Amino acid sequence: MIKDLLKSQKESLDYFFCNIDEKKIEEVARVLEKRSGSIIFSGVGKSGIIANKLAMTFLSTGTKSVFLPVLDAFHGDIGIISKDDVLILLSKTGETTELINMVPYAKRKGAFIISIVSDENSHLAKKSDMFIFLPLKQELCPYNLVPTTSTTLQLIIGDILAVMLMKKKNFSLAEYAKNHPAGLIGKKISLYVEDLMIKGKDIPFCRQTDKVIDILSDLSSKKCGSLIVVDDEKKLKGIFTDGDLRRAIEVFGSNFLYKTIEQIMTKTPKFIRSNVLAFEAMKLMEEDEKKLITVLPVIDNEKVIGILRMHDILQAGLS
Repeated sequence: MIKDLLKSQKESLDYFFCNIDEKKIEEVARVLEKRSGSIIFSGVGKSGIIANKLAMTFLSTGTKSVFLPVLDAFHGDIGIISKDDVLILLSKTGETTELINMVPYAKRKGAFIISIVSDENSHLAKKSDMFIFLPLKQELCPYNLVPTTSTTLQLIIGDILAVMLMKKKNFSLAEYAKNHPAGLIGKKISLYVEDLMIKGKDIPFCRQTDKVIDILSDLSSKKCGSLIVVDDEKKLKGIFTDGDLRRAIEVFGSNFLYKTIEQIMTKTPKFIRSNVLAFEAMKLMEEDEKKLITVLPVIDNEKVIGILRMHDILQAGLS
C-alpha cells in the first residue's frame, strides 16, 4: 500500500511540475518584490494552516509578513491591511465564501489581491487582481476529498516565492541567524569558534624542546587531551596528543619520558580560525571517519589564541 501511495503522490507532483505556468509565478514574484508593505496570508481550514506556515517562512527570511485569520479579519483585524500590502488568499476550490467576501473590503483598503487556487475559473480567481493556478491531478485521499496533495502544492509555491524574495534581497546567513537565535538551526549559524574556544591562561601550551616528563602534569590538568606546541611568539609548531603519547610508549618504551616534544609530536596539525562557525569546525573535525579530531588549535594573525574541543561543541548542542 505504501508503495502505491508514494507512486500516486509522485505522479500528482510530476503532473503539477509539468503543467504549472512559470510565467505566472514570475509575474506574481515581481509584484511581491515591488510592493513596499507587508505580505498578508489568509485561508480557511487546511489552507489556513498552510497560509500561517508561509507567513512565518516569509517573515523569517526577511520579508514582512503576517497571517490574518478570516474570522478575525471580519471583527476588526482587517484594519492591519494598507494600500502598500499584498493579500494572498489560499483556497483549493477558489469558492471559499469567507475569502471571496474578504476581497472587496481588502480592495477598499488599497491592497493588491493574489489568490492561489486549483480552479482557474473560480470566483476567487476572477475577483483577485492576480492568481496562480495550481494544476492538481487528484488528492492523495482515496475519495479525492481530503486536502492532501493540494496543500502540498500550496506549500511548494509559497516556499518558492519566499526563497525568491530571499535571494532578490540578498538576505544573508547572518541576517537569518538574527531571526533564529534558538534551537539547532540558530546554533549552527550563530555560534562561532570564538564563542566556544578555550583561551588565555587555560590554553595548554608547551615548547618543542620540553621533555615529556616535564609536561605530563599539564597534559592531565588542562583536560584537553593535548598540548599545543608553539614557539616564543605563540606560532603553531605542532600538537602533542594522548594518541602521540601512546605511540611514543609503544616505540620508545620507558625511555619515552625523556624524549622532547618535537620528537614525538604531530607536526602538521589542522587548525581553525576564530571567526569560523563552530558547526563548520565540527565538520572539519569529523571529515575523516578513521581519524577523528577532538581538538583544534585556533589561530589568528599567525598566532595561537585558543583551542577548540569537540567536547565543547557537543555540549553546545550542535550535534
